[in-house]
Amino acid sequence: MRPLYPVIIATTILLLGGCGRYSIHKEIRQSISGAEQTTTVLAVYQPWFGSPEHINVGYSSGDVSVLQKQIKQAKEFGIDAFVVDWYGNNRKDFDSNYALLQETAANTNFKVALMYDEPKGDPEDSTQQAIVALDYAYDKYIGPKAAYGHAYLFYNGHPVIFIWPNSTRTDWKIVRRHVEQWELPPVLIMRFDSAKDPQAFDGFYAWVDTGKEGWSPNGRNWGKEYLDRFYKTMNRDYPNKIIVTGAWAGFDDSKAQWGMHRKIDSRCGKTFQDTLTEFHRNVSPEHPIPFLLIETWNDYEEGTAIERGIGHCTSESAMTAGRVDSPFTQRPSS
Repeated sequence: MRPLYPVIIATTILLLGGCGRYSIHKEIRQSISGAEQTTTVLAVYQPWFGSPEHINVGYSSGDVSVLQKQIKQAKEFGIDAFVVDWYGNNRKDFDSNYALLQETAANTNFKVALMYDEPKGDPEDSTQQAIVALDYAYDKYIGPKAAYGHAYLFYNGHPVIFIWPNSTRTDWKIVRRHVEQWELPPVLIMRFDSAKDPQAFDGFYAWVDTGKEGWSPNGRNWGKEYLDRFYKTMNRDYPNKIIVTGAWAGFDDSKAQWGMHRKIDSRCGKTFQDTLTEFHRNVSPEHPIPFLLIETWNDYEEGTAIERGIGHCTSESAMTAGRVDSPFTQRPSS
């Protein structure tokens, strides 16, 4: 892992086609006085583009040249690893895309990790499904016999697996007892506020959320209350668990088939800066934060992608006045 300090990510205006567009630069700066703080920067990656079930973003997640370009760009942004949405072997197309991504990462000094999506619909066998899926992942992607296991993300000698909660029936205490039998037992990270039994997990990650204030019609509620509560709860109730904080540039699920008209305005890049400021305020040698999770790299359906830039203002005056055009109003091109 690369030593990192409270983050200052420079966002500058680039002139692209005559309009001002914020784009992330790689300046993740060291700015702590005193002891070092080690943080790994991650970004959530969606592996399903090119599938007819999802919108056309101009590329296929199964194209190795696309993956090489994305990894190169992510490294330039200061990102160390992709955390990839994954459904086990139930979705062979997404699993195949993940396998290709891990192989590509192995050849480019990059890391990947799985975010296991629980089965939807509360199936009675969701606990067994989780065990089968994670055993499969261990054999193929994580364990000592995995062909490209050296590209998998580890923390203190243990592979890191994120969990996306969908089912209320999964008994993670049983799953935990099972995976503890692996030669390399994993670190299990659950979404904050979603665990029925917190002791089954090693840590929690913050996710894009507006908190108790709810979704505002104009998208101006960017999630400060949620992040403040996340940090307070982690430090007070889970001082020995791993903190995975979140940073996001915005949210707009209008392109998603499952959308519910939820929005967080990018505010010309200020939403991203504000979520990073919360990280800056809460990290310290006394309260280390091992991972910063950028949400997301390429989820264009929910309007959180940073892959092609953050925010979009039509003019400097619009920035000053706070009038912001969504960065997701135009279909992305390759």
